[in-house]
This record gives sequence, C-alpha cells and structure tokens, in this order.
Amino acid sequence: MASLSLGLNLSRKKTVCRSAAVERKNLITVCRFSVKTLIDRSCFETIDDSSPEFINFASILEQILSHRLKGQFTWFGYESPRSFWDYVRVACVKVPHNCICSIENMENVGSSRAKGRAWIRVALMEKRLSEYISTALRDFKTTRRFYEDGAILLGEEANMLAGTLLGLNAIDFSFCLKGGGLDGNFPAVIDYTPYLKFTQSSDSISSDEEELRTLGSSGSEGSTPENIGPPFNMDENSWYNKCKRVEQKYRLTLEQKGYLEELVRLREAQLSESVSQNKLLLQRIEDMDLAQKMEKEQLEYIIVELQDQLKNFQSLDQISADVLSQSSLNPGQSQDGDGKHDGLSLLSEGKEDTPSLLGLCGSLTSVASYKSLTSLKSSEYLASPTTEMTSPGLTPS
Repeated sequence: MASLSLGLNLSRKKTVCRSAAVERKNLITVCRFSVKTLIDRSCFETIDDSSPEFINFASILEQILSHRLKGQFTWFGYESPRSFWDYVRVACVKVPHNCICSIENMENVGSSRAKGRAWIRVALMEKRLSEYISTALRDFKTTRRFYEDGAILLGEEANMLAGTLLGLNAIDFSFCLKGGGLDGNFPAVIDYTPYLKFTQSSDSISSDEEELRTLGSSGSEGSTPENIGPPFNMDENSWYNKCKRVEQKYRLTLEQKGYLEELVRLREAQLSESVSQNKLLLQRIEDMDLAQKMEKEQLEYIIVELQDQLKNFQSLDQISADVLSQSSLNPGQSQDGDGKHDGLSLLSEGKEDTPSLLGLCGSLTSVASYKSLTSLKSSEYLASPTTEMTSPGLTPS
C-alpha cells in the first residue's frame, strides 16, 4: 500500500508539472503570435483600443503577468486576490522617468486591475513596455515575493517574453485612457481562434489536385469536354494559394525587419552611451594623473628648498656661537666689537626667507633658531663701541 500511494503521488506530481509547463508554453507561444499579428496590422492601420489584435494581446499579457500571482493575506488570515499592478508598481519604480505615479493619480481609474490595464497602454505608447518588463525581472527578490513557484516570470520563459515585447517598440499606438477598456470588473479572456487556423501545405494541395484529376479521369466514358472544368479551377486555386503564401512570407520578413531595426537602434544607443562614459572616465584619469604629477613635483621642490634652508640655518647658528664665545672671552677690546659687527653683518647677509616657503609652510620667523639669530642684532648681547667707552673700567681716574 505504501508503494502504491508513493507511485500515485509521483504520478500526480508529474501531471501537475506537465500541466504547468504546458500552460506556460501556451501563453508564451500565443503572446508571440499576438505580437506578430499586431505588427502585421500596424502596416495597414493605426492600432487603438478598438483593434481586435490589441484587445487579444492585452488579455494575453494580463494573463501572463497574473500567472501564479500570490494572494494578499488579510488580518483574519484569509487570502484575497491580487492584481499584477501591485507587482508592477513596486518592481518598475526603478525605471527612469516611469509612469507609475501618473497612473496612481488618475481620477477615472479606481481599481487595481484598471490601473494595470492603463499601465499597459501607457507603456506601449511610450514604446517602453519591454524596458519595464526587463527592469521588473531583474528585481528577482521582489518577483519571488509576489509570485509562486512555477510562475512564468520566475522561469526561463520570462527572458523570452522580454525579447518578444521588444518588437512592439516599432508600432505607434493610440489609446484613450478614459474608455471602457480599462474597466476592471471583468477578467481578461483570450481569443484563441485567430491562432488556430489551419494552413494547408503545398504538398497537401498538390496531392489533393492529383486525387481530383484521378477521380475526373475515372468517370464515365460518355463525359463531355465540359466536365474538364474542375482541374482548371484547381489550378487557379493553386495560384491563389501560392500568392497567399508569398504574401505571408513577405509580411513575416517585414515583421522581422522591423524587429531587427529596433534592436539595432537600441544596441547603437547603448554603444554610444558606453563610449561616452568611457571617454569621460579616461579624461578623468588623465586629469588625476596630471594633478598627481604636479603635486609630486611641487612637494619635491619644497623638500629641496627646506633642506637648503636648514643647512643655512645650521651655518648661521655656528657663526653666532663663535661670535658669542669670542665676546665672552675678550669683553674690553673694541676690535672685538668690530668683529661682532662683522658677525652681525654675516648674520644679516644670510639667506633670506623664501617667499614660496613663507606662503606654503608659514612664516619662518616662528622657528626658534631664527629668533635666536635676530636677537643677536640687538644691543643686549653685543656691546657697542659707545658702551665700551663709557664703561667704569675704562674711564680715567
């Protein structure tokens, strides 16, 4: 019994998986067909709300965006149904210059389903429906929060959907956002009949013609020449079918051409934007390298200048020490006073303050050694000839 129940569970899981896969495949395939019919119809007339092709496409897209959408739990634990607009307004908010706020503020659109239908129309008129879907799919965390496992937007079919919708950017849509198509009271219903028409192949048509000719030749011997009419009519039908097939191939080629042109235009825009960003980055790198080199040269020049200034200060300190020692050993001789004046002249003839250093590193007068040198010029440390003559030791008795 256990093995039997296990087998039943496995078969049930397989059936559920197959049903979900077939449902996803059907919706994506029908969506691709509806996009082709829209492109085909746009070659002859403007697509608006009354176009059957658009009504069917909007229903298909609504079914895809609502596929396995999670419900919203209330305070009492019940799960209420949710519209795909709740997902779109959260996942597409990162799209630059989006229309989310405009749709939220529309007065004649009240329900969430009606807002979602208005968003589809506005995105088509802006030629940005594929951009919205691609941005929403990149936010995988939000998509996982709104959809259950097995949803189309969580599978590989989502990328196919974004690529299929890209061909709609070549169509000029014209919608009225105040019409009855935004009524959110009724769910969208897909009409599959336009995509279920049987097209007879050329081999099948030729075999049917042969069968008719065989049946006509095997008739009574008394048949008159007027009975040879059906083969001629079949030839005309054959030519008509061939013309229809050529026309279908032409329309298909035209659709592919429009899709490829739109794709090339988008890729060229992306390439030009990348090239401009690359140029800006290269220019910024060059500016930074130039500024770094100039700063390095300026710092090297300052270091060399400071080293020269330090050597001059050391030599001036040595001279001042020698002068002070000589003045302390021979205080009564006037010749020493001359030597002291010479020392002062040597001190005054030392290297002057460098303007660049004064500007960049501050005033050099704040250095302690420089203060000691300037203090040597005062009469507090060096005796002048007048003081030597008036000193008590030299006055006559």
